[in-house]
Amino acid sequence: MAHPFARLTGLLLLSLPWSAAPLVSQRADWPTDQYLRAQYTKREVDIAMRDGIALHTVIYSPRAAQGAQPILLTRTPYSAGPYGPDQYARFLGPGPKFAAAGYHFVSQDVRGRYRSQGAFQHMTPNRRNKGPKEVDESTDTYDTIEWLVHHVAGNNGRVGLWGISYGGFFAAEGLIDAHPALKAVSPQAPQADWFMGDDTHHNGAFFLTSVFNFMASCGRRGAGPAMTCGKGFDFGTDDGYRFFVDMGPLGNADERYFRGEAPGWTEMMEHGNYDAFWQARNILPHLVKVRPAVLTVGGWYDANNFYGAIKVFEAIERQSPTTDNAIVIGPWTHGQWARDSGRAAGKLEFGAPTSPYYHESILLPFFEHHLKGTGPWRHPKAWVFETGTNAWRTFDAWPPREATARSYYLAAGGQLDGNLPNDGDRSAESWVSDPANPVPFVGAKSTDMDPDYMGQDQRFTESRPDVISYRGAVLREPLTIAGAVRPVLVVSTSGTDGDWVVKVIDVHPDGFQELVRGDVIRAKFRTSMEHPEAMTPDQPTRVTFEMPDVFHTFLPGHRMVVQVQGSWFPLVDRNPQTFVDIYRATLEDFKAATQRVHRGSRIVVNAIDRKPVP
Repeated sequence: MAHPFARLTGLLLLSLPWSAAPLVSQRADWPTDQYLRAQYTKREVDIAMRDGIALHTVIYSPRAAQGAQPILLTRTPYSAGPYGPDQYARFLGPGPKFAAAGYHFVSQDVRGRYRSQGAFQHMTPNRRNKGPKEVDESTDTYDTIEWLVHHVAGNNGRVGLWGISYGGFFAAEGLIDAHPALKAVSPQAPQADWFMGDDTHHNGAFFLTSVFNFMASCGRRGAGPAMTCGKGFDFGTDDGYRFFVDMGPLGNADERYFRGEAPGWTEMMEHGNYDAFWQARNILPHLVKVRPAVLTVGGWYDANNFYGAIKVFEAIERQSPTTDNAIVIGPWTHGQWARDSGRAAGKLEFGAPTSPYYHESILLPFFEHHLKGTGPWRHPKAWVFETGTNAWRTFDAWPPREATARSYYLAAGGQLDGNLPNDGDRSAESWVSDPANPVPFVGAKSTDMDPDYMGQDQRFTESRPDVISYRGAVLREPLTIAGAVRPVLVVSTSGTDGDWVVKVIDVHPDGFQELVRGDVIRAKFRTSMEHPEAMTPDQPTRVTFEMPDVFHTFLPGHRMVVQVQGSWFPLVDRNPQTFVDIYRATLEDFKAATQRVHRGSRIVVNAIDRKPVP
């Protein structure tokens, strides 16, 4: 029988590969438990922060180090365990080669989680102009490093920091007002802004399955003072689509299931706009004057935090231009680079393992150089895996400088056309979007946010009348797109709100429909996330948004297809299609609406005019 966490793929997955053992499968190339016991000693300490709160910390030190060694730290809300002097972790470090490198490996329960004292806050706000006793995750990281460099015998005074998913957020927090000993940081799939594009919302649209599963398992109040993760939610069915339809409005989740025991869910339901609550939890404005070297890691098929990886990298590039800042993006689902070989994502095969190259040629050399001073670190700005051709590429900027904007219009007759349509064409495609029958996000039954949903064949929507497709011509030459995809829509609805889901699909010659990128915007946030605005019924309205980056080549014989739909369920909660606070909507607010895509709508991509290298 699968572990209860086996399908838990929301915010939780892969915070920490070597302390959250139930969440990952051990790769064959990780060192054995016997090796770790023979090579490392273990101790557990409680480190006092500047406000007196103690954080539980687990330290593995090499038994026979050749000289002073660096410290490699990770901070997690998902347990620094296993706890006890005789209980050793299954893994040490962020990759299989690190145990042999002989670092001091340190894991810490963040404030208010597991064995650490204090109160836990989701996406802890970063405080500006802090007083001497005021704390946040930045100060907790600083105070931890200060203690470690003075109390871990045999360290060389240099510290590295890393983490995946929520751990990536805590790693990024360590970049802010960093301790002088912190030399290298790798935020991997970091959460950055929970309203704009990470696990909980995309452009204001609520990611239902992700949040529900996480809050049910890792967001409940426990019996003790600190919060922990429990078993996964028992849906009583494998049909999550029907479960969430039957649940009705979002308010029923707390009434029926959480009953006030999931404070994070309660907080979200109280903040339906991008207000001060959400803005305070956006880490990106704080990534200024960054001193440590940074290597951000993300995956093209990361259903959780690809937004965070891109935006953390971009924020440092923009706000801290002198920082040694680089990014790696592979063909991976959430945290897959630490979990398996990266040979496939869902139905997509990449021809060879992709994770070993990253671990051996990028990640380990990054830390070895900055923490030990060994080996050169002359590196590109970006290592990115090109899907379609299935090859690693390097660039001195991301997106590539040679990429130029190109528009593809959603033309009459379901055509995708590179030419500007006739100004006199007033035609539109229309469909009825019914909240009682939303478009599913995957073809099979699921109760969670499937980590590989972007790698699944999209043909399951072909027979639905509420999914509109625009088909490009069969390509004679390869078409490469790199960077963000920007839908520029002219739409209308008979309601006063609505969701607009756009999918860019690569249709293979055998009919397989590969989801290159898909995303959603809630129409009421089209001009402002802070101040939602109703749609005027049946009035054509411009709606634009930015979808996360891609690097994909449509090969000859393939064609590009763009799909537009009004729901994506239960990945995204149902929009009532009336202008209300959806978190407080009643069943009577949910109404069917006629939605239209008008001429002049287009997607804007960044195209590279080149033939891919074989």
